[in-house]
Amino acid sequence: MANHKSALKRARQSEVKRLRNRTYKTKIKNAVKAVRIASTEASEAAKEKLIAAMSILHKSVSKGVIHKKQAARRISRLALLLNKSNQTSAS
Repeated sequence: MANHKSALKRARQSEVKRLRNRTYKTKIKNAVKAVRIASTEASEAAKEKLIAAMSILHKSVSKGVIHKKQAARRISRLALLLNKSNQTSAS
């Protein structure tokens, strides 16, 4: 455990940030999973879930939870998945 006053404060701040980051990361995982599941079903519902996932990813970038390039990569892969599933269902 920390002994100095500044180290104690830093430990408290780190714990608060860790809990906040954990909730955002859980939201990200759930949103991505919902898009992946919806991609096998109706395309309109999948588009709505993709928009919701994009919003959560962008918000987590602004909070500093994940890097902006990681969010871009995840969004790109989800959009690619939806486009592929739409092409196979249209054919």
